[in-house]
Amino acid sequence: MINLSLIYLNINILSYWLKLMPSFDVISKVNYQELDNALANCLREISNRYDFKGLNISIERKDKTITTIATDELKLKQVNELLETHLIRRKVDPRVLSIKNSEGASGGTIRQVSELKEGISQENAKKIIGDIKKLKLKIQIKIQGEELRVDGKKRDDLQDAIAAIKTIDIGLPIEFINFRD
Repeated sequence: MINLSLIYLNINILSYWLKLMPSFDVISKVNYQELDNALANCLREISNRYDFKGLNISIERKDKTITTIATDELKLKQVNELLETHLIRRKVDPRVLSIKNSEGASGGTIRQVSELKEGISQENAKKIIGDIKKLKLKIQIKIQGEELRVDGKKRDDLQDAIAAIKTIDIGLPIEFINFRD
């Protein structure tokens, strides 16, 4: 009976300690609704532009890939620039797109497949952790799948960590969520 009460007491102390620890999560995520809106706006502008009239140009998204089909390299480059502009207008960071090389398709057209990058890779997570540890803040950073959890005793340390993470360039947009005080 004594062992169970000690275990119960330890669990209560641990849960109390965890409640006091401020924390936040670092993620890299794509807003698919805004991405689809940007694609639709881009297609609407392509259908209205004079230099694209009568050409077979299309942009399609399936899961995490975007396929762009154009008649030649110049038109493909223009469509990519147009897509980037519309992504910025819809507040979607264009760095979420990883554009691959173009290839020939049927009917004398050119196809280009772009992948959507989502989540923080292990290499990027280790880079972030290494750069934050150099600051010698009293925080703990844990890798949880494709996101990071940052815990600390002081809110100021967490705010310093957020400022430092914003300066690190990993080639992906980073968001900070679940800030708990």
